[in-house]
Amino acid sequence: MKLNVSLSEAVKPIDVEKAAEFIAAMQKDNGEIPWSVGGKTDPWDHVESAMGLSIAGFLDQAERAYRWLVSTQLADGSWWSETKDGVIINSTKETNFAAYIAVGVYHHYLITGDVDFLKTMWPSVMRGIQYAINMQAPDGEIYWARNREGVIDKMALLTGCSSIYMSIKCALAIAGVLGIKRPGWQKAKELLGATIRNRPDLFNMIKSRFSMDWYYPILCGAVSGDEAKKRIDHLWDKFVVPDWGVRCVSDRPWVTMAETSEFILTLAAIEEDTRAKTIFSWLVDKRYPDGSYWMGVTFPDNVIWPEEKTGWTAAAVLMAWDALNGITPAAKIFNHRYWQEKH
Repeated sequence: MKLNVSLSEAVKPIDVEKAAEFIAAMQKDNGEIPWSVGGKTDPWDHVESAMGLSIAGFLDQAERAYRWLVSTQLADGSWWSETKDGVIINSTKETNFAAYIAVGVYHHYLITGDVDFLKTMWPSVMRGIQYAINMQAPDGEIYWARNREGVIDKMALLTGCSSIYMSIKCALAIAGVLGIKRPGWQKAKELLGATIRNRPDLFNMIKSRFSMDWYYPILCGAVSGDEAKKRIDHLWDKFVVPDWGVRCVSDRPWVTMAETSEFILTLAAIEEDTRAKTIFSWLVDKRYPDGSYWMGVTFPDNVIWPEEKTGWTAAAVLMAWDALNGITPAAKIFNHRYWQEKH
């Protein structure tokens, strides 16, 4: 294993306001934030975009985004996986999509300190988390989705379950602020965390080619300490491409700015700040003049692909920048030490 990075501390600043303005310009009057202008919307990436708005101080726009989630939540606590201009284009109802509202709401609260916002959002957070937990298997994994008729697809994704683990952590933190006890959620979180750490055989949708399966168990905090650092080092050369970023899949010459940003968040979460800053320095120039960032780029031929400009990519870069620089109180939301000190 070679950790062949140039460990420079110099990180060029990014234009936080311009990146947020790009996201805000895509937001519809009803608060919805699609992937791109004229594109589809999914609830997970909608939340990610809202988090980017909160970081930049676009608080009204962020809260409009969360109100849109409240208004479109289904009776069972889920959301449709994909809509476009209000029309359902994917009627799957995914557990990690339903749960992720908790991460966004807690993130916004960390920035604003607004308890009334938490109280307003709590019913939706509660229903979204419960939707996911209701689909936990006896061994701890959480099935990934129901279809339109309510039939469970008994497959489990490591990345999706890691996202749910983070969501339950944030939901429990919200409950704590509001003085609400949820021992069943705590039990579900502990079982899920143990499964993520110890039972890779239960994740029967194998996506080990994807870098997210590598770093998400660490990003969410299920894998921590020495095990986290071993996991990072073990596959570093498989996914990290010096001067370019982080591959989406291990066998393609393609890095994406969202995976690169999330990996920076992961390194920052375990306080590997030097390596995190080095990788951030590779992505700062991979952007358009309007404040958006490339979705991905092939190497070494330097072809931008796809050319779609997505709000959630810009938001992921903003979150990485915040984690490295502490520009908001939410910079610590993925930090392992922060969560250890809460318990």
